[in-house]
Amino acid sequence: MKIAHVSLAFLCGIAIALAPVTPLHAQDASGSAKPGDKGSTSSNAKDAPSYSGMYTFLKDGEFLQVTVEDAGSVTGYVSRFGDGESDKGAFLDQFFKNGKLDGNKLRFTTEIVHGVAFDFHGAFERGEGKNPGEEAYYLLKGTLTENLTDADKKVTSHSREVVFKLFPQEGTPAPAARN
Repeated sequence: MKIAHVSLAFLCGIAIALAPVTPLHAQDASGSAKPGDKGSTSSNAKDAPSYSGMYTFLKDGEFLQVTVEDAGSVTGYVSRFGDGESDKGAFLDQFFKNGKLDGNKLRFTTEIVHGVAFDFHGAFERGEGKNPGEEAYYLLKGTLTENLTDADKKVTSHSREVVFKLFPQEGTPAPAARN
């Protein structure tokens, strides 16, 4: 009897190992699967605005990348120029340590890079862009707190109200020229 159980377990293991693996993909709005896509199949997720994209940051040439994942989880990063003595003018990427989207309200905290981390609390709003994919179709308004940690581990925080604009997305048709 014991040999039969071991043999059955062994055969099941082989059958599972040899079974063909079919990747499952999310569907786009037309209902066709797209490899590599991430998405939710709930009706709420399909109806929700897609706030994911690249937004302006504090200075020209800097930007904020926001990616809304399933269940309101948010990933992203800030790409900015260094301000310290050792990194002045260097391009720094600060990835989100955590991020959460609740409706249109966004919160995130970045990792500390060269003694600087950012906290953001705000909300997405519609901007002056007329069509999805156009510049400033969405705005991200809120409070950005810059946390500076010195060599003695003392943290100094500076908060300011900010408005970040969505960059235009590639492949968006340009508006027709007026004569």
